[in-house]
Amino acid sequence: MREGKYMRMIMGVVLSVSLMTAALAAMLVSFCDSRRSFEVLDCILGEVVEQEPEAENLLAGALKKYTEKNGDHRVQSSILLRLGYQAADFRFTSEREGIFLAAGTGLAGSLLFAGTFWYRNQKEKRRIQLLAEYLEQVNTGKAVILSASGEDEFSRLEDEIYKTVTFLYQTRDEAVQAKNGFAQNLSNIAHQIKTPITAISLSLQTMEKEKSGNDFGQIQKQLLRLTRLEEAMLVLSRLDAGTLPLKQEKIDVFTVLVLAVDNLQELLTEAGVEVRIPELGEMAVTADLDWTMEAVMNLLKNCMEHNPGGIIHCTYGQNPLYTEILIWDEGRGFEKEDIPHLFERFYRGKNAGAGGIGIGLALSKEIIERQNGTIQAENRPEGGACFEIRFYSH
Repeated sequence: MREGKYMRMIMGVVLSVSLMTAALAAMLVSFCDSRRSFEVLDCILGEVVEQEPEAENLLAGALKKYTEKNGDHRVQSSILLRLGYQAADFRFTSEREGIFLAAGTGLAGSLLFAGTFWYRNQKEKRRIQLLAEYLEQVNTGKAVILSASGEDEFSRLEDEIYKTVTFLYQTRDEAVQAKNGFAQNLSNIAHQIKTPITAISLSLQTMEKEKSGNDFGQIQKQLLRLTRLEEAMLVLSRLDAGTLPLKQEKIDVFTVLVLAVDNLQELLTEAGVEVRIPELGEMAVTADLDWTMEAVMNLLKNCMEHNPGGIIHCTYGQNPLYTEILIWDEGRGFEKEDIPHLFERFYRGKNAGAGGIGIGLALSKEIIERQNGTIQAENRPEGGACFEIRFYSH
Protein backbone atom coordinates (compact mmCIF):
# COMPACT_ATOMS: atom_id res chain seq x y z
CA MET A 1 0.00 0.00 0.00
CA ARG A 2 2.70 2.47 1.00
CA GLU A 3 4.90 1.51 -1.98
CA GLY A 4 2.05 2.15 -4.48
CA LYS A 5 1.34 5.51 -2.89
CA TYR A 6 5.03 6.35 -3.06
CA MET A 7 5.14 5.47 -6.80
CA ARG A 8 2.04 7.52 -7.61
CA MET A 9 3.51 10.49 -5.81
CA ILE A 10 6.75 10.27 -7.82
CA MET A 11 4.89 9.96 -11.14
CA GLY A 12 2.68 12.91 -10.24
CA VAL A 13 5.68 15.10 -9.43
CA VAL A 14 7.53 14.14 -12.59
CA LEU A 15 4.45 14.66 -14.79
CA SER A 16 3.76 18.04 -13.21
CA VAL A 17 7.34 19.18 -13.83
CA SER A 18 7.15 17.97 -17.44
CA LEU A 19 3.89 19.87 -18.07
CA MET A 20 5.31 23.01 -16.51
CA THR A 21 8.38 22.70 -18.73
CA ALA A 22 6.19 22.37 -21.86
CA ALA A 23 4.01 25.32 -20.81
CA LEU A 24 7.09 27.47 -20.22
CA ALA A 25 8.44 26.56 -23.67
CA ALA A 26 5.10 27.51 -25.28
CA MET A 27 5.06 30.85 -23.45
CA LEU A 28 8.60 31.59 -24.64
CA VAL A 29 7.67 30.80 -28.27
CA SER A 30 4.53 32.98 -28.08
CA PHE A 31 6.49 35.85 -26.53
CA CYS A 32 9.21 35.65 -29.20
CA ASP A 33 6.65 35.60 -32.07
CA SER A 34 4.74 38.54 -30.62
CA ARG A 35 7.91 40.53 -30.16
CA ARG A 36 9.15 39.94 -33.70
CA SER A 37 5.69 40.65 -35.19
CA PHE A 38 5.65 43.98 -33.38
CA GLU A 39 9.12 44.85 -34.69
CA VAL A 40 8.18 44.01 -38.33
CA LEU A 41 4.91 45.99 -38.15
CA ASP A 42 6.74 48.93 -36.57
CA CYS A 43 9.35 48.84 -39.37
CA ILE A 44 6.70 48.76 -42.16
CA LEU A 45 4.64 51.58 -40.66
CA GLY A 46 7.79 53.64 -40.16
CA GLU A 47 8.60 53.37 -43.85
CA VAL A 48 5.04 54.35 -44.84
CA VAL A 49 5.01 57.41 -42.54
CA GLU A 50 8.47 58.44 -43.71
CA GLN A 51 7.32 58.52 -47.37
CA GLU A 52 3.75 59.74 -46.74
CA PRO A 53 3.66 61.84 -43.52
CA GLU A 54 -0.03 62.63 -43.96
CA ALA A 55 -0.80 58.92 -43.67
CA GLU A 56 0.19 58.83 -39.98
CA ASN A 57 -3.27 59.92 -38.75
CA LEU A 58 -4.93 57.39 -41.01
CA LEU A 59 -2.70 54.59 -39.68
CA ALA A 60 -3.29 55.64 -36.07
CA GLY A 61 -7.05 55.41 -36.56
CA ALA A 62 -6.77 52.05 -38.22
CA LEU A 63 -4.59 50.67 -35.40
CA LYS A 64 -6.94 52.04 -32.75
CA LYS A 65 -9.93 50.44 -34.47
CA TYR A 66 -8.01 47.14 -34.71
CA THR A 67 -7.00 47.01 -31.05
CA GLU A 68 -10.58 47.78 -29.93
CA LYS A 69 -11.78 44.53 -31.46
CA ASN A 70 -11.23 42.97 -27.99
CA GLY A 71 -8.82 40.29 -29.15
CA ASP A 72 -10.50 39.53 -32.49
CA HIS A 73 -7.36 39.62 -34.69
CA ARG A 74 -8.86 38.24 -37.89
CA VAL A 75 -7.79 40.23 -40.95
CA GLN A 76 -10.67 42.31 -42.36
CA SER A 77 -9.00 43.10 -45.70
CA SER A 78 -7.47 40.96 -48.43
CA ILE A 79 -4.76 43.50 -49.40
CA LEU A 80 -1.91 41.17 -48.34
CA LEU A 81 -3.39 38.38 -50.42
CA ARG A 82 -3.66 40.76 -53.43
CA LEU A 83 -0.05 41.69 -52.90
CA GLY A 84 0.91 37.99 -52.95
CA TYR A 85 1.68 37.36 -49.23
CA GLN A 86 0.60 34.36 -47.20
CA ALA A 87 0.26 33.89 -43.42
CA ALA A 88 3.30 31.56 -43.43
CA ASP A 89 5.43 34.44 -44.68
CA PHE A 90 5.04 36.14 -41.30
CA ARG A 91 5.70 33.04 -39.11
CA PHE A 92 9.01 33.82 -37.39
CA THR A 93 9.39 30.41 -35.77
CA SER A 94 9.96 27.84 -38.49
CA GLU A 95 8.36 24.42 -38.51
CA ARG A 96 11.76 22.86 -37.97
CA GLU A 97 12.39 25.03 -34.94
CA GLY A 98 8.94 24.11 -33.59
CA ILE A 99 9.66 20.42 -34.08
CA PHE A 100 13.02 20.80 -32.35
CA LEU A 101 11.42 22.68 -29.49
CA ALA A 102 8.70 20.07 -29.04
CA ALA A 103 11.24 17.27 -29.27
CA GLY A 104 13.49 19.01 -26.73
CA THR A 105 10.62 19.44 -24.31
CA GLY A 106 9.59 15.80 -24.67
CA LEU A 107 13.19 14.68 -24.29
CA ALA A 108 13.57 16.76 -21.14
CA GLY A 109 10.44 15.16 -19.69
CA SER A 110 11.60 11.67 -20.68
CA LEU A 111 15.02 12.26 -19.16
CA LEU A 112 13.34 13.49 -16.00
CA PHE A 113 11.23 10.34 -15.86
CA ALA A 114 14.21 8.11 -16.56
CA GLY A 115 16.41 9.95 -14.06
CA THR A 116 13.80 9.65 -11.34
CA PHE A 117 13.36 5.91 -11.79
CA TRP A 118 17.12 5.39 -12.14
CA TYR A 119 17.68 7.19 -8.85
CA ARG A 120 14.95 5.17 -7.18
CA ASN A 121 16.36 1.87 -8.47
CA GLN A 122 19.86 2.81 -7.34
CA LYS A 123 18.53 3.70 -3.91
CA GLU A 124 16.72 0.35 -3.67
CA LYS A 125 19.84 -1.52 -4.74
CA ARG A 126 21.87 0.32 -2.12
CA ARG A 127 19.36 -0.48 0.61
CA ILE A 128 19.30 -4.17 -0.40
CA GLN A 129 23.11 -4.22 -0.48
CA LEU A 130 23.31 -2.72 3.03
CA LEU A 131 20.86 -5.30 4.40
CA ALA A 132 22.76 -8.13 2.69
CA GLU A 133 26.06 -6.87 4.13
CA TYR A 134 24.48 -6.66 7.57
CA LEU A 135 23.29 -10.28 7.36
CA GLU A 136 26.78 -11.33 6.27
CA GLN A 137 28.18 -9.58 9.34
CA VAL A 138 25.63 -11.42 11.47
CA ASN A 139 26.78 -14.76 10.04
CA THR A 140 30.41 -13.96 10.85
CA GLY A 141 29.59 -12.63 14.33
CA LYS A 142 30.72 -9.08 13.53
CA ALA A 143 27.35 -7.37 13.29
CA VAL A 144 26.95 -3.92 14.78
CA ILE A 145 23.80 -2.02 15.70
CA LEU A 146 21.62 -1.59 12.60
CA SER A 147 20.98 2.14 12.27
CA ALA A 148 17.84 3.46 10.59
CA SER A 149 18.45 4.53 6.98
CA GLY A 150 15.23 6.43 6.38
CA GLU A 151 11.49 5.90 6.15
CA ASP A 152 10.72 3.90 3.01
CA GLU A 153 9.30 0.55 1.92
CA PHE A 154 12.39 -1.20 3.35
CA SER A 155 12.01 0.27 6.84
CA ARG A 156 9.65 -2.45 8.06
CA LEU A 157 11.92 -5.20 6.67
CA GLU A 158 14.88 -3.50 8.34
CA ASP A 159 13.08 -3.38 11.69
CA GLU A 160 12.06 -7.04 11.50
CA ILE A 161 15.59 -8.14 10.57
CA TYR A 162 17.03 -6.20 13.50
CA LYS A 163 14.45 -7.63 15.92
CA THR A 164 15.13 -11.18 14.70
CA VAL A 165 18.91 -10.79 14.93
CA THR A 166 18.65 -9.25 18.40
CA PHE A 167 16.42 -12.12 19.56
CA LEU A 168 18.85 -14.69 18.12
CA TYR A 169 21.78 -13.02 19.88
CA GLN A 170 19.88 -13.03 23.16
CA THR A 171 18.95 -16.68 22.70
CA ARG A 172 22.55 -17.57 21.96
CA ASP A 173 23.84 -15.68 24.99
CA GLU A 174 21.24 -17.29 27.22
CA ALA A 175 22.14 -20.74 25.87
CA VAL A 176 25.86 -20.12 26.48
CA GLN A 177 25.13 -18.78 29.95
CA ALA A 178 22.91 -21.76 30.74
CA LYS A 179 25.60 -24.15 29.54
CA ASN A 180 28.24 -22.46 31.66
CA GLY A 181 25.88 -22.34 34.62
CA PHE A 182 25.08 -26.02 34.23
CA ALA A 183 28.76 -26.92 34.23
CA GLN A 184 29.36 -24.73 37.28
CA ASN A 185 26.39 -26.27 39.08
CA LEU A 186 27.67 -29.77 38.42
CA SER A 187 31.05 -28.80 39.83
CA ASN A 188 29.44 -27.24 42.90
CA ILE A 189 27.16 -30.23 43.45
CA ALA A 190 30.10 -32.61 43.26
CA HIS A 191 31.97 -30.50 45.80
CA GLN A 192 28.98 -30.23 48.14
CA ILE A 193 28.20 -33.94 48.00
CA LYS A 194 31.83 -34.88 48.53
CA THR A 195 31.93 -33.31 52.02
CA PRO A 196 29.11 -35.31 53.69
CA ILE A 197 30.10 -38.51 51.90
CA THR A 198 33.66 -38.14 53.18
CA ALA A 199 32.37 -37.48 56.72
CA ILE A 200 30.10 -40.52 56.56
CA SER A 201 32.96 -42.71 55.31
CA LEU A 202 35.25 -41.57 58.13
CA SER A 203 32.53 -42.16 60.71
CA LEU A 204 31.91 -45.68 59.42
CA GLN A 205 35.65 -46.44 59.48
CA THR A 206 35.86 -45.22 63.07
CA MET A 207 32.85 -47.31 64.08
CA GLU A 208 34.39 -50.36 62.44
CA LYS A 209 37.71 -49.92 64.25
CA GLU A 210 36.41 -48.91 67.66
CA LYS A 211 33.22 -50.96 67.58
CA SER A 212 31.44 -47.88 68.91
CA GLY A 213 28.10 -46.26 68.11
CA ASN A 214 29.13 -42.72 69.03
CA ASP A 215 29.37 -41.70 65.37
CA PHE A 216 25.75 -42.40 64.55
CA GLY A 217 24.85 -38.78 65.30
CA GLN A 218 27.50 -37.52 62.85
CA ILE A 219 26.22 -39.88 60.16
CA GLN A 220 22.63 -38.72 60.68
CA LYS A 221 23.74 -35.09 60.49
CA GLN A 222 25.53 -35.61 57.17
CA LEU A 223 22.63 -37.61 55.75
CA LEU A 224 20.28 -34.77 56.70
CA ARG A 225 22.58 -32.36 54.91
CA LEU A 226 22.53 -34.56 51.80
CA THR A 227 18.73 -34.65 51.95
CA ARG A 228 18.48 -30.86 52.12
CA LEU A 229 20.93 -30.55 49.26
CA GLU A 230 18.94 -33.00 47.18
CA GLU A 231 15.67 -31.14 47.82
CA ALA A 232 17.19 -27.73 47.05
CA MET A 233 18.83 -28.94 43.84
CA LEU A 234 15.57 -30.54 42.72
CA VAL A 235 13.74 -27.23 43.15
CA LEU A 236 16.47 -25.24 41.39
CA SER A 237 16.57 -27.68 38.48
CA ARG A 238 12.80 -27.34 38.05
CA LEU A 239 13.13 -23.57 38.15
CA ASP A 240 15.87 -23.66 35.51
CA ALA A 241 13.79 -25.94 33.30
CA GLY A 242 10.66 -23.81 33.77
CA THR A 243 8.67 -26.77 35.07
CA LEU A 244 8.04 -25.50 38.59
CA PRO A 245 4.40 -24.37 38.68
CA LEU A 246 4.00 -20.96 40.35
CA LYS A 247 0.39 -19.96 40.95
CA GLN A 248 -0.73 -16.43 40.16
CA GLU A 249 -3.16 -15.49 42.90
CA LYS A 250 -3.80 -12.60 45.26
CA ILE A 251 -2.12 -13.27 48.63
CA ASP A 252 -1.88 -11.04 51.70
CA VAL A 253 1.63 -9.98 52.71
CA PHE A 254 0.94 -10.19 56.44
CA THR A 255 -0.37 -13.74 56.01
CA VAL A 256 2.79 -14.79 54.14
CA LEU A 257 5.05 -13.44 56.89
CA VAL A 258 3.04 -15.02 59.71
CA LEU A 259 2.93 -18.45 58.03
CA ALA A 260 6.68 -18.32 57.38
CA VAL A 261 7.37 -17.58 61.05
CA ASP A 262 4.97 -20.34 62.17
CA ASN A 263 6.84 -22.91 60.07
CA LEU A 264 10.15 -21.83 61.64
CA GLN A 265 8.84 -21.47 65.18
CA GLU A 266 10.69 -24.53 66.53
CA LEU A 267 14.05 -23.39 65.14
CA LEU A 268 13.44 -19.81 66.27
CA THR A 269 12.66 -20.99 69.80
CA GLU A 270 15.83 -23.10 69.97
CA ALA A 271 17.90 -20.11 68.81
CA GLY A 272 16.11 -17.75 71.22
CA VAL A 273 15.11 -15.44 68.35
CA GLU A 274 11.98 -13.26 68.37
CA VAL A 275 10.27 -12.12 65.14
CA ARG A 276 8.21 -8.93 65.19
CA ILE A 277 5.59 -8.39 62.46
CA PRO A 278 3.35 -5.30 62.73
CA GLU A 279 -0.19 -5.34 61.35
CA LEU A 280 -0.24 -2.56 58.76
CA GLY A 281 -3.49 -3.37 57.01
CA GLU A 282 -4.32 -5.61 54.09
CA MET A 283 -1.81 -5.47 51.22
CA ALA A 284 -2.01 -8.05 48.46
CA VAL A 285 0.51 -9.23 45.87
CA THR A 286 0.07 -11.60 42.93
CA ALA A 287 2.22 -14.63 43.71
CA ASP A 288 2.30 -18.28 44.78
CA LEU A 289 1.61 -18.54 48.52
CA ASP A 290 3.62 -21.69 49.28
CA TRP A 291 6.74 -20.81 47.30
CA THR A 292 6.73 -17.15 48.39
CA MET A 293 6.52 -18.37 51.98
CA GLU A 294 9.49 -20.69 51.24
CA ALA A 295 11.53 -17.74 49.98
CA VAL A 296 10.72 -15.67 53.09
CA MET A 297 11.60 -18.62 55.36
CA ASN A 298 15.08 -18.81 53.84
CA LEU A 299 15.62 -15.10 54.54
CA LEU A 300 14.40 -15.49 58.13
CA LYS A 301 16.71 -18.48 58.67
CA ASN A 302 19.66 -16.44 57.41
CA CYS A 303 18.87 -13.66 59.89
CA MET A 304 18.36 -16.21 62.67
CA GLU A 305 21.74 -17.89 62.06
CA HIS A 306 23.58 -14.55 62.21
CA ASN A 307 21.60 -13.09 65.12
CA PRO A 308 21.09 -15.81 67.77
CA GLY A 309 19.18 -14.59 70.78
CA GLY A 310 18.22 -11.38 68.97
CA ILE A 311 15.20 -9.89 67.24
CA ILE A 312 14.16 -10.09 63.57
CA HIS A 313 12.02 -7.23 62.31
CA CYS A 314 9.56 -7.42 59.41
CA THR A 315 7.64 -4.56 57.83
CA TYR A 316 5.91 -3.90 54.54
CA GLY A 317 4.36 -1.12 52.46
CA GLN A 318 2.64 -0.54 49.15
CA ASN A 319 2.48 2.16 46.47
CA PRO A 320 1.08 2.24 42.90
CA LEU A 321 4.30 0.71 41.50
CA TYR A 322 5.23 -2.08 43.89
CA THR A 323 4.72 -3.78 47.26
CA GLU A 324 7.81 -3.74 49.47
CA ILE A 325 8.79 -6.19 52.25
CA LEU A 326 11.72 -5.48 54.57
CA ILE A 327 13.31 -8.12 56.80
CA TRP A 328 16.26 -7.17 59.00
CA ASP A 329 18.08 -8.26 62.14
CA GLU A 330 20.20 -6.60 64.83
CA GLY A 331 23.37 -8.61 64.25
CA ARG A 332 26.70 -7.44 62.88
CA GLY A 333 25.51 -7.54 59.26
CA PHE A 334 27.15 -8.86 56.10
CA GLU A 335 30.83 -8.74 55.38
CA LYS A 336 31.45 -6.10 52.70
CA GLU A 337 33.12 -8.54 50.30
CA ASP A 338 30.23 -11.02 50.66
CA ILE A 339 27.41 -8.66 49.60
CA PRO A 340 27.92 -8.94 45.78
CA HIS A 341 27.85 -12.77 46.00
CA LEU A 342 25.14 -13.43 48.58
CA PHE A 343 22.58 -14.74 46.05
CA GLU A 344 25.01 -16.91 44.09
CA ARG A 345 24.43 -20.64 44.28
CA PHE A 346 26.65 -22.50 46.77
CA TYR A 347 28.31 -19.30 47.91
CA ARG A 348 29.06 -19.31 51.63
CA GLY A 349 30.28 -16.17 53.31
CA LYS A 350 32.91 -15.85 55.99
CA ASN A 351 30.37 -16.09 58.80
CA ALA A 352 28.23 -18.85 57.30
CA GLY A 353 26.83 -21.48 59.65
CA ALA A 354 28.44 -24.88 59.85
CA GLY A 355 25.44 -26.73 58.40
CA GLY A 356 24.71 -24.35 55.54
CA ILE A 357 25.11 -25.34 51.90
CA GLY A 358 24.90 -21.87 50.35
CA ILE A 359 21.73 -22.38 48.37
CA GLY A 360 18.90 -20.88 50.42
CA LEU A 361 19.37 -17.25 49.36
CA ALA A 362 19.85 -18.29 45.71
CA LEU A 363 16.57 -20.21 45.85
CA SER A 364 14.75 -17.22 47.37
CA LYS A 365 16.06 -14.97 44.61
CA GLU A 366 14.92 -17.36 41.86
CA ILE A 367 11.41 -17.67 43.34
CA ILE A 368 10.93 -13.93 43.84
CA GLU A 369 12.30 -12.87 40.45
CA ARG A 370 10.09 -15.38 38.63
CA GLN A 371 7.08 -13.66 40.20
CA ASN A 372 7.85 -10.17 38.85
CA GLY A 373 9.86 -9.24 41.91
CA THR A 374 13.34 -8.17 42.97
CA ILE A 375 15.45 -8.79 46.05
CA GLN A 376 18.60 -7.17 47.36
CA ALA A 377 20.66 -7.28 50.55
CA GLU A 378 22.50 -4.52 52.40
CA ASN A 379 23.74 -3.48 55.81
CA ARG A 380 21.65 -1.00 57.76
CA PRO A 381 23.37 2.19 58.99
CA GLU A 382 22.13 1.38 62.51
CA GLY A 383 23.65 -2.10 62.28
CA GLY A 384 22.34 -5.45 61.14
CA ALA A 385 21.60 -7.13 57.81
CA CYS A 386 18.55 -6.17 55.77
CA PHE A 387 16.71 -7.91 52.89
CA GLU A 388 14.50 -5.78 50.63
CA ILE A 389 11.85 -7.51 48.49
CA ARG A 390 9.71 -5.72 45.90
CA PHE A 391 6.78 -7.22 43.99
CA TYR A 392 5.89 -4.97 41.06
CA SER A 393 2.30 -4.35 40.01
CA HIS A 394 3.03 -4.51 36.26
